[in-house]
Amino acid sequence: MQNYINGRWTPSLSGETFSNINPADHRDVIGQFPLSGANDVALAAQAAADAFPAWSKMPAPKRGDILRRAGDIFARRMDELSRIMTREMGKTLTETRGDIQEAIDTAYYAATEGRRLFGINTPSELADKMNMSFRMPIGVCGIITAWNFPIAVPSWKILPALVCGNTVVFKPSEDAPHSGNIFAEILEEAGVPAGVFNVVHGAADCGKAIVEHPAIRVVGFTGSTATGTSIAARCGALNKKVSLEMGGKNAQIVMDDADLDLALEGVLWGAFGTTGQRCTATSRLIVHDAVHDELVQRLLKAAEKLVLGNGLTNDAAQVGPVINQRQLDKILAYVEIGASEATLVLGGNRATDGDLAHGTFMQPTIFTNVNRNHRIFQEEIFGPVLSVTRCSSYDEAIELANDCAYGLSSSIYTRDVNRAFRALRDLEAGISYVNAPTIGAEAHMPFGGIKGTGNGHREGGWTAFEIFTEWKSAYVDFSGRLQRAQIDT
Repeated sequence: MQNYINGRWTPSLSGETFSNINPADHRDVIGQFPLSGANDVALAAQAAADAFPAWSKMPAPKRGDILRRAGDIFARRMDELSRIMTREMGKTLTETRGDIQEAIDTAYYAATEGRRLFGINTPSELADKMNMSFRMPIGVCGIITAWNFPIAVPSWKILPALVCGNTVVFKPSEDAPHSGNIFAEILEEAGVPAGVFNVVHGAADCGKAIVEHPAIRVVGFTGSTATGTSIAARCGALNKKVSLEMGGKNAQIVMDDADLDLALEGVLWGAFGTTGQRCTATSRLIVHDAVHDELVQRLLKAAEKLVLGNGLTNDAAQVGPVINQRQLDKILAYVEIGASEATLVLGGNRATDGDLAHGTFMQPTIFTNVNRNHRIFQEEIFGPVLSVTRCSSYDEAIELANDCAYGLSSSIYTRDVNRAFRALRDLEAGISYVNAPTIGAEAHMPFGGIKGTGNGHREGGWTAFEIFTEWKSAYVDFSGRLQRAQIDT
């Protein structure tokens, strides 16, 4: 496996590589990928900078046509690609097909926006003068993403950036590098010219080089809050535009009038889908006293029946592996912390039965008697660990949900329409759901959070195009004389 720079597949200049290993079966080595550094990033950035003038001058609808073809190719290759992704990062095939579908939806949406990159025209304050504003591409974009949605999340950044006329240097996560190569294959087949899209594999040094390179003018990042804030500080010093999508500690509220069947389905999917490895995962369950005991009892019975397994070899698998040993160790450390704070009622151990011993599988884990001062209530774990907290009223539920450093997603289950709309107003999060879990974003809606989750930008939908464009104001004076704006008003 190689980097993709200026339309060619090439090894890293150092010749160093790293292994890509199946997290469901560590005996399965997917391949060796280039461990790239600053020199490789420099080659990719130069290729992107050289390709920018021609690509940015191509009419945006024509760029959109290329992305529409990319969507068609993703659709044609869905079954093949979903198996590649399941092998690489562990989600079940049902989930990786959804990952591909998100890229398809984003490609078609971005293609359409190629005809809708609207500007704003306003009347001039002077006679015989016209005012207008329009969007301009920024230049070379550096895209750094996580492993848990290795096709969908990059599509949220890469495809809007391209349709706006930018060129791209993309560093996939070292835990999901093969998916980055898939992106290059598909965009090349769709007709993206050489140099417009480049893939450079590597670890932290590679990401740092992308942030530092002077030709890269905007950075789009998805990952941990610690890394994201560090990138933001450096981009601030370099006067670069930066969009951050970082951590979450999302709460699902269940009120006393909730449909408990629906709430149970929601928390099972929200907490244990993708093995809890989503920034939008439901990691806190806040339940009204009146239904707490019943819901918890039903939750325990349902969660202990969840089937762990390798999605490629076990069609019944519902929960895949944790991405790697380092993350598994982090989760187990939080389980120890939780056991000292609250009551462990389910799971808490690595799963090692049969073939599970060959991968990094974690039992679905539930704590009760969790309060707001506990670390497992406040800190992101990024695994199949759910904390359950009691509340006695709507006001207390909202207060508990908002008592968190993050603000990505939120959810409330209630039959009271007034209470539902109050929650949409009161929950401190970039995304709120009513009678649905904290996961399930759609490609044509803004995605992102507040507080420790982001820096104000939103991916997805029309808002993504704000990240990858700059506004230009233009004035056309056809009066034939000097007019001095406010002086002559």
